[in-house]
Amino acid sequence: MSASVDSAASESSDASGKKSSGDKVVAMLGNPNVGKTSMFNRLTNLLAKTSNFPGTTIDRRVGRVELNDRQSISLVDLPGVYTLGASSPEEKVARDFVLGENEEVPDALLVVVDATNLQRTLFVAREALQQGRPTIVAVNFIESARRRGLEIDLNTLGRKLGCPVVGVSARTGEGFDRLKSQLAILLAGPALPLLISSGSPECPPTPAENVLTVLTDDESCGSCRVCPYADGHQWASALARESIRDGSVVSDETADRVDYFLTNRFIGPVVFAAVMVLAFSLVFWFAQVPMEWMDSGFGMLASFVSGLLPEGDFQSLVVDGIIGGVGGVMVFLPQILILFFMLALLEDSGYLARAVVVVDRWMRRVGLPGQAFVPLLAAHACAIPAIMATKVIENRRDRLAAIMVIPLMTCSARLPVYAIIAAMLFPGSPLSAAILFASAYLLGMVAAFVVAFLLKMTLLPGEASHLILDLPPYRTPSLRNALRYAYERGWMFLRDAGTVILMISIVIWALSTYPKLSDERFEEQMASRSVAVEQIGEEELDGLRAAAEQEHAIIGRLGRVVAPVFEPIGFDWKISVGVMTSFAAREVVVSTLSILYGLGPEPEDESTLKDRLSSATYPDGTKVFTTATCVSLLVFFVLAMQCLPTQAVTKKETGSWKWAAFQFGYMTLLAYGAAFVAYHAVSAFT
Repeated sequence: MSASVDSAASESSDASGKKSSGDKVVAMLGNPNVGKTSMFNRLTNLLAKTSNFPGTTIDRRVGRVELNDRQSISLVDLPGVYTLGASSPEEKVARDFVLGENEEVPDALLVVVDATNLQRTLFVAREALQQGRPTIVAVNFIESARRRGLEIDLNTLGRKLGCPVVGVSARTGEGFDRLKSQLAILLAGPALPLLISSGSPECPPTPAENVLTVLTDDESCGSCRVCPYADGHQWASALARESIRDGSVVSDETADRVDYFLTNRFIGPVVFAAVMVLAFSLVFWFAQVPMEWMDSGFGMLASFVSGLLPEGDFQSLVVDGIIGGVGGVMVFLPQILILFFMLALLEDSGYLARAVVVVDRWMRRVGLPGQAFVPLLAAHACAIPAIMATKVIENRRDRLAAIMVIPLMTCSARLPVYAIIAAMLFPGSPLSAAILFASAYLLGMVAAFVVAFLLKMTLLPGEASHLILDLPPYRTPSLRNALRYAYERGWMFLRDAGTVILMISIVIWALSTYPKLSDERFEEQMASRSVAVEQIGEEELDGLRAAAEQEHAIIGRLGRVVAPVFEPIGFDWKISVGVMTSFAAREVVVSTLSILYGLGPEPEDESTLKDRLSSATYPDGTKVFTTATCVSLLVFFVLAMQCLPTQAVTKKETGSWKWAAFQFGYMTLLAYGAAFVAYHAVSAFT
């Protein structure tokens, strides 16, 4: 069985992977942790578009690769899979794309395998070759294999596979010129004969799931036999031994010894906690200077715009509503970028896979499957794609349990809230602020495990499925990939700041400004409070006027309505309004507080939002943001469900608003109850 490709480059693909004119489509396939993403980034020079496979929520990346002066291709990065058996959503979309089930058939396949782990990663190459498409195999991490004393015989490997094989290093760029030239030759010439058969015409493959059909040496129908996956892995192991010059597959004893400690049931959690605290400490230390620059920049921009625009509502809208609201959130962008940069380095190094093993013991005890760790980890970026990622969990009971607790993980939208509270509680102490950050993350994880255990004992009884994980080897992390990952997450944050936060900031400004407070009404209020207006300074009078205008506006009236509900947990009416608006999007609370505490003429006050909040007082002079209030606010935001888009995705993935309503209800009650306990406990000690 073979396939040929027309040498005329008459077709191409656009960003969605569909052909137009000029380029041909190459599908990139391989196991997780074989460096596919690194290779894709280097081949496309980081210029790629991300979209979903048709009819799915699974991401795919498509980029243009220049093979030579006359030829280019569209490279489609398929999800990392262990097999094309289509037992998971990722495997199904990869298989469907390779076979052209939903779209046009790709012109060729680029299969990525790991030079340090050939015996595991060659299995997918075998299945790819059985599809009969022109195929080239890239053996990645070739430099790592040499450091370990492994000499891969690429000629033998290529002869056995029956396709071109190129040794490459995505980290250093070794072999990429040869890979491009081999791709150009493969696409321009006739397809090579298929040496790995998927069955004979007289005895077609059995369509049973999770089995492979192969031919024995005599290729007769009578010798055709059905084998489990183990047969394919035995073939891969045998080929790996033949392709390594010393005839053996060397294990890394040093890595095994390190794994013994990192995955130890007692030492592992301690190391994990220490790594997280160190990462958060670096986030604070490195982000402090750029945050100050951004804060000063927005202050200068506000002053510049104030000088250009005449005084009035329009000036207030632009300066206080737009610049103040959006700037109050965007100032935390450096912390978000550095945090995700650190997480990318940890993942690329292979450590986070070890963390899966550490937490799996605890997850299974509380009723969460090991497969849920990846969605739970992804939830630290955003709960929406994390909930979508639960499709990899086949058992419905396990999926529901994971979906119900995923929003308790600390997403990037919560980071601005954590940062402003940490800055108020521990000004000038990055280590203490880092411990507070880590504690917030830990609280979310502990709450998720407790809720999962309660669900296991009540609504979702049963035991979670077992975790099967192939630990990747330890590698030097790629700064290029980490920067790319941080850039993508930072851009997502900026996109939100430019849309949802901007719109809500404008709405909050309008609710804070109208209806207007007349001079007569203001004088009556001051007289009722026995305040002699003529005896106080102009700056103090301006502050009193701004506060009176906010209380008179719609937002002040709404705040007074909901204030009694939040008063037991230490919130004033302004914080209460911030909490209410944050149910649309968590990070909006920062812009809301920035607007509510920053309105009013302050010609000489260039204090940051942290300073404004720290100095805010009640009419009797007591501080608004006491230690107890800050802790209560932090606990509330760690545990509350404040994201309407997440609720919509929960409904979509569970198929019912019942589970979305239950998720919102239990998280709100949990957040309020925990904040109540925290506020009164801290108040008793302080």
